[in-house]
Amino acid sequence: HDAWRFQRDYFYDPGMHGVDWAEMKGRYGRLLDDAVTRWDVNFVLGELIGELNASHAYRGGGDAERPRQRKVGLLGIDWSLENGAFRIQRILRGAAWDVENRSPLYRPGLNVKEGDYILAINGAPMDVSRDPWASLDGLADRTVELTVNDRPNLEGARKVLVQTLEDDTRLRFEAWMEDNRRYVDELSGGRVGYIYVQSTGIDGQSDLVRQFEGQWRKDALLIDERFNSGGQIPDRFTELLDREPLSYWAVRHGSSFHSPPVGHLGPKAMLINGWSGSGGDAFPYYFREKGLGPLIGTRTWGGLIGISGSPSLVDGGNVTVPTFRMYSASGEWFPEGHGVEPDIEVPEDPVRTAQGEDPQLKAAVELLLREMDGNPPRRPPLPPSEIRVP
Repeated sequence: HDAWRFQRDYFYDPGMHGVDWAEMKGRYGRLLDDAVTRWDVNFVLGELIGELNASHAYRGGGDAERPRQRKVGLLGIDWSLENGAFRIQRILRGAAWDVENRSPLYRPGLNVKEGDYILAINGAPMDVSRDPWASLDGLADRTVELTVNDRPNLEGARKVLVQTLEDDTRLRFEAWMEDNRRYVDELSGGRVGYIYVQSTGIDGQSDLVRQFEGQWRKDALLIDERFNSGGQIPDRFTELLDREPLSYWAVRHGSSFHSPPVGHLGPKAMLINGWSGSGGDAFPYYFREKGLGPLIGTRTWGGLIGISGSPSLVDGGNVTVPTFRMYSASGEWFPEGHGVEPDIEVPEDPVRTAQGEDPQLKAAVELLLREMDGNPPRRPPLPPSEIRVP
């Protein structure tokens, strides 16, 4: 009843998108007679609020049974199976500026390198008939002993102690991001800067500002917001990228500088895809509204009926209530459920992606190179020196 009532009282549209909300209460309420677990109740709640056809309508939690969980210890590496043993294919480096986010094997004094074999963990031989992570079951955030060798047998092997990771998501994200940055730098000869924006929340804002400081002096900027998970409304994201020069300052030695001092003046482009949603929909929408550059990739998720908090249910479960919806300055609804269309469509290619290629990234860099050659950034000429004696 509470889940139904929250939508009735707080949903942004008092007309409930034309849904007969009173009828929905009876229709889905009858399904509760067949609900055996709290998971069943959550299914019914999801079907109920799904009738509103709005994004950000979620349900979860509550008094549900949860099995005991054992976390797997992670080493921050990619594995390969070669010569009948598990081998270190790659040690993830992450970002150079993030000194805390490192693979346990990327530590001074260990002398463990890519291509080495890990033959045993805590003295137990690794079973190559199972996933390598099976040997690290229940060993998250624990000190473990690795038996390491540069050949697939124990002759000459040595033992090292490392502390495993509980989660390597951030490490893998940074490694992917830095690979992209290096690729863009090499493909453009150092002329195009690369900034990845993972969300429009606090982490995305921090990453955007941090990366912008290191990239804004490049001739062009590529903003990659594919897989952007949203968060807050990204107006300040666009403001950072839309700093037009208000003045220039002449100096005796060196080049003139401009105000605002940290502002990029060259061409820009943005990469988008179907996993860019919520604030990740708004960011490319604002980018286009400001005329900052073309959108490249595939259309975004399409969810800008947002949430701002709602009461919890009696057993600690929750449903979200979409309380606000975006419409344009000209009075048109954002195309909910459709998203932002790219200016230049470049489909994702899972096969090439699995082979380490990124067709969308390559297409964006090539476009920016053409933009720079055909329309390079212009600076006003230095005015003639003045005679300022009366």
